Amino acid sequence: MKNITVGIADYNIVKSPDTISTIGLGSCCGIVIYDEINKIAGMVHILLSDSTADKKLINKAKYADTGIILLYEELRKKGANPRMMKAKIAGGAHMFGFNNKTAGNIFSIGEKNVRACKTVLAKLRIPIVAEDVLGSCGRTIVFDTITNKLRVKSVGKSEKLI
Repeated sequence: MKNITVGIADYNIVKSPDTISTIGLGSCCGIVIYDEINKIAGMVHILLSDSTADKKLINKAKYADTGIILLYEELRKKGANPRMMKAKIAGGAHMFGFNNKTAGNIFSIGEKNVRACKTVLAKLRIPIVAEDVLGSCGRTIVFDTITNKLRVKSVGKSEKLI
């Protein structure tokens, strides 16, 4: 059994019994999509919600609107059944002490990321079965393909399994 680490604006896929993890989820979101029957899971570490301003779009994993679709397509190629896919998400914290309303944004980056992730997953008809989102603390997450549990380690809080 090995652990695969996903970096910021990155994604990867594992099969049981391996685990997959990412660190440094502040306003970023970590999305796990898994098929518990075929024992395959993928994770994407979303940095921002929307790719439309990125003219070159070199890294699709960076954005919720392209990264989740990329992960979904790669999972299908590796044998995951779309009808069996479920999702768990974490992150989207409000990490900065200033009010984004002055910049014309009514939501923080974290809130925008969470909303965008939920919208894309809904369009793909992938149910979100567990989440640990928003708040004001950073997170590290580890998904176990054997138990299908997502371990969430939050700064200053006790670890939880979702």
